[in-house]
Amino acid sequence: MSVTDMFSNIQGFLSADQDVREDIRKVVQVLEQTAREILTVLQSVHQPSGFKDIPRKCLRARELFCTVRNHIGDLKTKFPADQYYRFHEHWRFVLQRVTFLAAFVVYLESETLVTREEVAQILAIEVEREKGFHLDIEDYLAGVLIMASELSRLAVNSVTAGDYCRPLRISTFINDLDSGFRLLNLKNDPLRKRYDGLKYDVKKIEEVVYDLSIRGLAKEPESSGDK
Repeated sequence: MSVTDMFSNIQGFLSADQDVREDIRKVVQVLEQTAREILTVLQSVHQPSGFKDIPRKCLRARELFCTVRNHIGDLKTKFPADQYYRFHEHWRFVLQRVTFLAAFVVYLESETLVTREEVAQILAIEVEREKGFHLDIEDYLAGVLIMASELSRLAVNSVTAGDYCRPLRISTFINDLDSGFRLLNLKNDPLRKRYDGLKYDVKKIEEVVYDLSIRGLAKEPESSGDK
């Protein structure tokens, strides 16, 4: 094979690779748009009137997750199943974003931490990498940390809305979450930086709870089942 033929073959490979990446980018763009729509729905819970309408907002968000599943199903067809990590960079951010949204919906519904398996079920993807398009553990953790920041904001806005018990429950939840993350030896630099942000979320919520306490507004729920 001549040098010219060799580089012609290389160019053919590069062109095919770029075509795949462009197809992936197009699907990711529409997936990002749907993620923004879900976020818009959920952001309304931060408004004083939004606290009374949380179940309906969560229901609407779950309806939009049907569209997310369709987009992810389309995304799966754009690259060879065994090359997930070769193209992972293209959908990593949006997958973390929809993980956050799924985690936030589950928290608003039940005030519990969504599991990786539950997120995978919501998104109609796998947990184990051997089975194909899956939820990478670090993407799951990143999504959970994004949710923690959203909950610190919710704690502040709960007070504005006159809900003085919610910040206490959020504080307990976030402290448990922080304790869990402390058990992990995080090597991923971006994930480690996100975890560092959790410390500020914990502090912010503690300040809210302290302010409620000195004003005599912090009252523990009568039972752990109260919401």
